[in-house]
Amino acid sequence: MGFRMGIVGLPNVGKSTLFNALTRTAAAQAANFPFCTIEPNVGDVAVPDSRLPRLAEIAKSKQGIPTRMTFVDIAGLGRGASKGEGLGNQFLANIREVDAIAHVLRCFEDDDVTHVEGKIDPVADAETIETELMIADMDSIEKRLANLSRKLRGGDKEAVEQNRLLRRALETLEAGRPARTVEIEAEERKSWRMLQLLTAKPVLYVCNVEEAAAGTGNALSEKVAAMAADQGAAHVVISAQIEEEISQLDAEEAALFLSEMGLEEPGLDRLIRAGYDLLGLHTYFTVGPKEARAWTIPVGTLAQQAAGVIHGDFERGFIRAETVAYDDYIAHDGEAGAKEAGKFRVEGKTYEVRDGDVLHFLFNA
Repeated sequence: MGFRMGIVGLPNVGKSTLFNALTRTAAAQAANFPFCTIEPNVGDVAVPDSRLPRLAEIAKSKQGIPTRMTFVDIAGLGRGASKGEGLGNQFLANIREVDAIAHVLRCFEDDDVTHVEGKIDPVADAETIETELMIADMDSIEKRLANLSRKLRGGDKEAVEQNRLLRRALETLEAGRPARTVEIEAEERKSWRMLQLLTAKPVLYVCNVEEAAAGTGNALSEKVAAMAADQGAAHVVISAQIEEEISQLDAEEAALFLSEMGLEEPGLDRLIRAGYDLLGLHTYFTVGPKEARAWTIPVGTLAQQAAGVIHGDFERGFIRAETVAYDDYIAHDGEAGAKEAGKFRVEGKTYEVRDGDVLHFLFNA
């Protein structure tokens, strides 16, 4: 299981440059004018995980297969998008289809790159986009409430639930707060997600800084950090230009480049990890002579459901899971050593899979 993260922001903030780096392609045209991205570009990228090659080495696997996630480069939003101005309707529809939003904010000065608002103010930019999404949500809710009236008169239980959640969301939006600030009970989460409200999606603020500030950030990114903290949101500092340059290098050249820049790792690794944390995801592994493979699941997933990520038959015919924690697998040089050390466990369908577990599922076909 992966997830879809939409890259959004005002025009000319570095969205397509970041997308190019993420997908290691030049599929998204990066140009200095608004709406250079007309259709959303979609790219699957491997999730970097230093544990996978180590597992493959110990197990003598023929290959290591990382888990993957999908990024969608959504064309630049601007004022009036909620009313269909520019290509607003199309862009808002694209946002509805993603699981989370990476909101790229321009945190650099460059006279050669125009800003659609005429000034560099990432907090104001964030508010512009948020306002457009909130207006779009309010318009959508009002239309849906009107369409529910007949079902409500008939006592339809699903309509009653939708009406209650929609009115809670509308009250929050009218108070100037995004829908993600609404407190939702566990039993309401499925119905809440089905509403597909734009401002209910988790947001990661991506501060796009100049090369010199890639490791430390700058005064503009500090303002974004304060805003994110106030909202209880996440943020990450990255230089999209550096990441695009790194993406064109081989592993050895990239390591040297990072060292020369005084950076410990690519910013994209931080971005992906932040995305994982944002959606409450983590990784388990399956290991064998053919392949070592990483799988993504939500935190709290039970063994039987984790098996279903590989194949539905694994979940339907689940018998048990055999597992070794990653650290124990490494410390004892594989499964056999972990067994001898008493670190090999047999778990049932209600076992909560932990990050880094090396799992083998037994099932009835």
